Amino acid sequence: MAIPRPEALPGIFRQGYERVDPTQAEEAKVPTGPLLWRAGLNLVATIATYYIGTLVLVWAVGLMGGFAGTSPEQFNTAQLLINVVTISCAAAVFWRTGRWREVWRRFFTRAGWQKNVAPVLARAITHEGPAPVGVVVDAAPVTAADPWSAQRSGGAMAAAAKLDQTNVGDVDYIRIQRAWESAQADVAFVPAFVDQVLARGGAAFSHPSEVRDLPARVAHHDLLLQQVRLGTTQDVVKNPHSHRLTGFALDPTVLGTSLLAVGPAGTGKTARLARPVTEALCLQTLAGTACAVVIGAADADLGPDSWYDVVISPGEPGSVYGLDLYGATQDPDEAAARLAEALLPDELTARAESARTTLQQVIGPFNTAYGRYPGVRELRALLAGEPDTVEPLVKALRSVGQLSVYERDLEHRKRQQGRADDPGVLLADRLALLDRPAFEGAFATDGTGRLPFAMRALDHPLRVRVKLPERSHPEAARILSRLVVGQFVVAAVAREDRSLFAGLVVDDASAALDANTVRGLQRMRGANAGAVLMLRTLMDLPESLRAPLFGAVGCRMVFPGIAPWDGKFFSEAWGTHVVHETVVTHTPDTSGGVMRRAGRVGRKALSGTAAQTESVTTRDVERLRWSPSDLAHALPAGHAVVSLTAVSGEQVPPLLVDLRG
Repeated sequence: MAIPRPEALPGIFRQGYERVDPTQAEEAKVPTGPLLWRAGLNLVATIATYYIGTLVLVWAVGLMGGFAGTSPEQFNTAQLLINVVTISCAAAVFWRTGRWREVWRRFFTRAGWQKNVAPVLARAITHEGPAPVGVVVDAAPVTAADPWSAQRSGGAMAAAAKLDQTNVGDVDYIRIQRAWESAQADVAFVPAFVDQVLARGGAAFSHPSEVRDLPARVAHHDLLLQQVRLGTTQDVVKNPHSHRLTGFALDPTVLGTSLLAVGPAGTGKTARLARPVTEALCLQTLAGTACAVVIGAADADLGPDSWYDVVISPGEPGSVYGLDLYGATQDPDEAAARLAEALLPDELTARAESARTTLQQVIGPFNTAYGRYPGVRELRALLAGEPDTVEPLVKALRSVGQLSVYERDLEHRKRQQGRADDPGVLLADRLALLDRPAFEGAFATDGTGRLPFAMRALDHPLRVRVKLPERSHPEAARILSRLVVGQFVVAAVAREDRSLFAGLVVDDASAALDANTVRGLQRMRGANAGAVLMLRTLMDLPESLRAPLFGAVGCRMVFPGIAPWDGKFFSEAWGTHVVHETVVTHTPDTSGGVMRRAGRVGRKALSGTAAQTESVTTRDVERLRWSPSDLAHALPAGHAVVSLTAVSGEQVPPLLVDLRG
């Protein structure tokens, strides 16, 4: 925790980051051998210029009689002045050509000595060879400042002493410091803090699951800043100087604007983006700073089940948790609206309003009569108008004195049945996809099935994994994906306590998005929540959603192998920038008289080439930051181009990032 973390632009991994002046960065590219050779040659040239210049000046002044009649003191002063002028002029000329400033920075400053000279001397003394390429040499241990100084100065000396004797990991440190900050709100809480630490040590204030770390971490995390390192920005012209050769990282300040990643299967979206971000969100949840919802196929590599507190797997009969189709909302009309949007396929969104009204006409009365929402089978029966379900509902409404309130809705639903345009038939058919033996008890509302999970739990540090049955029930998986994402967006914005960052990761968002969800992404920016959405191609989305989605997300990421028409969206979103262009034009030389022209004729006869004149034109022009062709064909494997926008509005232009290290 004592490693310096200076302020930096979004996207830079700040742990151990060192700011580099752009001019120094260019000079640092020169290898040590040529640098010292050039510096030595310029030193020799400086000395030679000094002696020659001094002799010339002394000879010139003496020739003009400048030393006639001068005393020895005056002669010495004049000679000293000549020496100063000569050496100053020579040094001024050869200082820049010899790059002496870079030599001084690289070998004579304290940082340069430790980086470039000390390791060489150490290897010479110990007779060790240089470190093999690709092997990271362990850094020397840093004497850390007291990590528990705040507790000592705040009256919790006993707790600090206990923690000094305990093995505390990075998750434990963040969690305990967060608990200490909460205890500072009232002095009366300090004794309780001390008692908890004395009783449990590093496990104090642990997550309800009692888990203190994740097994098999794959990414480099800095939980103090909630950053996860994904790769290294490349030293290329397209990248700004401030981000070249720096660690690339994501954190809630940029994830809060949501991220859209597009790339074909096998390009690393899951392994190099989804899994590290999921790992970071789970670690932050254990530290008490976030909550995470991860959606993907059952076989997607999004971490083992031990990473999560709640695993919802509707297609597995042995799964403990089910899903609340209504999101535990108290408003029946809102619950019906969410369910209708999830049930309808993209090609039938024009009937969304009638479907929403139809569900409201049956869900509202059922909720009032029985104090709960209908299950899948009950809802299908209500939409079909089965007497065995409708007649008991009417009796229950009469018994609670609410029949007059809902009688009009029930009569309207009855008149709709049997008509060719009855939305109930379509909704019942779509619900039949969820009423399968494999999903038995997964969506029960009467307390007889699995434990229902509702998105209103986002107020708590929970890790939730939703496993979609994409292979066995692909259309049901699409419905569930859209339903869960829609519930998350609404619940994240509706939270009263927004101190936890609510993170959503969707491994394949092609079926999870609709117009309301896209609009909700923008509202999440101010709710301390964000989403990471991955697509194989933008063509998987309806055309009406593509442009709004690009406007709703603040971070955009492209993986190698996308189609040019997908690259066009990113290219237009990233816009243009001004570049300094140099154009060299060669034209035949027709100048001069008879003799010069005759010479050019002879030259052409001997060499076979005509004499030409060269003209150079420089101008500032606008060019695309990344063209669709570059994005489609020029990205190397294992790389990605990503642009960022922070919640504060600070933007980072597209960066070429190597995700392999």
